[in-house]
Amino acid sequence: MNTREILEQLAAGELSVDEAQKRLSLAGIAALDAFARLDTDRHARKGIPEVVYAAGKTPEQLVQICEALLEQTGRAIVSGLEDERWTALEKAFGELVSVENREARMAVVRQHGCEPHATGGILGILSAGTADIPVAEQARTVAVEMGCEVLTAYDVGVAGVHRLVEPLTGMVDAGIGALVVAAGMEGALPSVVAGLVPVPVIGLPTSTGYGLGGQGVTALLTMLQSCCPGLVVVNIDNGVGAGATGALIANRSVCPD
Repeated sequence: MNTREILEQLAAGELSVDEAQKRLSLAGIAALDAFARLDTDRHARKGIPEVVYAAGKTPEQLVQICEALLEQTGRAIVSGLEDERWTALEKAFGELVSVENREARMAVVRQHGCEPHATGGILGILSAGTADIPVAEQARTVAVEMGCEVLTAYDVGVAGVHRLVEPLTGMVDAGIGALVVAAGMEGALPSVVAGLVPVPVIGLPTSTGYGLGGQGVTALLTMLQSCCPGLVVVNIDNGVGAGATGALIANRSVCPD
């Protein structure tokens, strides 16, 4: 029983307050043998769906987790996929694998009729370079699953900042509620963008670059040291977190209640 069903029963007088509190404390947690406890009620509670990180799981564990999520929520979003686990998903679920974003190493397995509902929120996503696109695509995949319309412009970094003007103007005119900006190297683009737009900017440092700091540390520190207000930062290569945060803000901007 999910949170909504418990609250409906409480409102109908079918549950006492004490019984509802007890059931709410247990709702949304699905245990699989000894290896996984799934938060199946997260989207209803937080507006962010459960995302399964495939790396470190056996193909068999990954399939069992996705089967449980499909049964209880109608959807399983998977990140960090590699060849063996891609094959396992395709073999187990076939046409139910409705999204295969190889660039982002993400997939969505979905029951028929469980497509995301459009919220009206609009999220913009920029990448400084082509090498940053895979992480930016993680953010896009998550935001779409949270009901956002997503506008993207890739390879618009400060090495040729004139490329930024047209797509950024178009995004602001379209009514974006937030922006995710993915950048590696020196990580300057999020600060530039945050100084130009009237919406929150999520800086997404990526592990692209040369030598010292080439694993994203320089980009992360640059963004954290930004003097431009309105910029917040997620961890290196955390496209899932950036997309979820950006989508929450964008959705809230059109659904304040």
